[in-house]
Amino acid sequence: VWRPKSAPVTIGAMFAHQSPGLLLIRQDSTETINFGACLLVADIQDPLFKIGITLDYFGRDEGILLRALEINIPGRHHTQLRELVKFIPEGCASILDQKIIKIFDNDVDLLRNLDSFIGIVAAETTIERLYFEVVQEKDIEQGRLVETLVGKKRVLYQVLDGLTKEEIIQKKNTHGFARGEAIQIGVWDEQARKFTPCNWIPRLNAPVFLKSIEKPSNNINAVGHLPSTSYDVGVKNLDELVTHNTAILGILGVGKSMLAIELVERLMKHGIKVICIDLTSQYATELADFFDASIESVKIQAIQTIGQARKTIIKKNVEEGGSKNAFSIAITKYLQEFLEPGNPNKLTLLNPSHFEVWRQDSKPYGDTASMASLTPTEITQIISEATLQIAQKFGMTDKARVCLVYEEAHSLIPEWNSVAAEGDKAATNGTARAILQGRKYGLGCLLITQRTANVTKTILNQCNTVFAMRTFDDTGKEFLSNYLGSEYASMLPSLRERQAVFFGRASSCENPVIIRLNDQDDFRLIFR
Repeated sequence: VWRPKSAPVTIGAMFAHQSPGLLLIRQDSTETINFGACLLVADIQDPLFKIGITLDYFGRDEGILLRALEINIPGRHHTQLRELVKFIPEGCASILDQKIIKIFDNDVDLLRNLDSFIGIVAAETTIERLYFEVVQEKDIEQGRLVETLVGKKRVLYQVLDGLTKEEIIQKKNTHGFARGEAIQIGVWDEQARKFTPCNWIPRLNAPVFLKSIEKPSNNINAVGHLPSTSYDVGVKNLDELVTHNTAILGILGVGKSMLAIELVERLMKHGIKVICIDLTSQYATELADFFDASIESVKIQAIQTIGQARKTIIKKNVEEGGSKNAFSIAITKYLQEFLEPGNPNKLTLLNPSHFEVWRQDSKPYGDTASMASLTPTEITQIISEATLQIAQKFGMTDKARVCLVYEEAHSLIPEWNSVAAEGDKAATNGTARAILQGRKYGLGCLLITQRTANVTKTILNQCNTVFAMRTFDDTGKEFLSNYLGSEYASMLPSLRERQAVFFGRASSCENPVIIRLNDQDDFRLIFR
């Protein structure tokens, strides 16, 4: 079987061996040899032959050279290959016949996965960052996963960027090529369904493979998956998602609210009470199954009436005038009832714009005094401080008890230079204090905004978990670069709809990752 009827036809001689693992062949003919051909090279060293996979051509003063990547063949096939190489002149190369390749291709990782072979590990690669020279541009794009071996571990990296490079080969000759940049995701643990970090680097010139497109898994705990793969990414700890605060950031229409609503459902199932402060009233529609609107509307109406009816209450002590104090007492009583452990309800929805609350704005003159209505920011402060006050009565805990959801957070807890009224500065500070003190009592927040620059950084800096979606403003990207790194921050404008960079304490991945978020219908079908 192994002895050919005639000697193999040589295609040229080995010009050089670039360590590690690259063979340079000077061809005798002008015939073009395609990518992926398998070469047998006669060598003077044991085992007297080399096997290489052709990559590409590049020029030198001495002529056009064919470049091949050396591969290792299992020892059980060496005897047959030694017999075959006797028919090849020393230092020359020939193309192996497909019938011969089939005998050992299943034992060689590169031959078995030749269709997904896209490059080789390049210089400057570190433990966290992989640089690779692209030898076959096949469906590679930002966010896709690539894989290479580190020892015997299959380590996955996510493509961040690509650029063209030029390498000087000899005096005036250059070799142009594309170079990819990827960041380590880790080694996939199928049993735990998460990635574990790898603490070493791949070998220089080791093959790099593009992970094939697979159908996403139906893991109930996954908030999304790595693009075009079945590797899912989830929230590893819902308690820490709340107590250490979470932010969802991005422009209009990229899926922020749908992600927030999914997280709210997960929190409720976990036993955490959720108070949604929502100016849009979208949550009332999307979460109607968890909210008895007829009963709650009666209670909310009673609180609204208190705020409206006391507009004319004027006191010598300005602090006692208006309806602010009565409203605070009513909202505290409402939240106290909701947060009682025996209350089966897990969700309540409050829209600050629906409450008409008045405060006395001046000392009385006769029987009159000026009145000012409370802004949504000031009403948010009252709700947040009341929630903290109730949580403190329950005592300290490591578990999350209640989550405050700030939808359209730039309107509820604005940065000091973005306030609509002067009183909003003090109100935002009050809300921030409640969130900062709340962790020990199981209180945290989920913050959703389309304007990162306009949200108070006092709370945003305390968000240990971040879902960063498409954004364009430089202030937002600069802020997020401190969390995600400048490479991920620079990618934010090019993220697709329902894609996010997920990173932080609650993520199942150690490093930032680009994920494709769950579709709402698919999530509900599986989760509910």
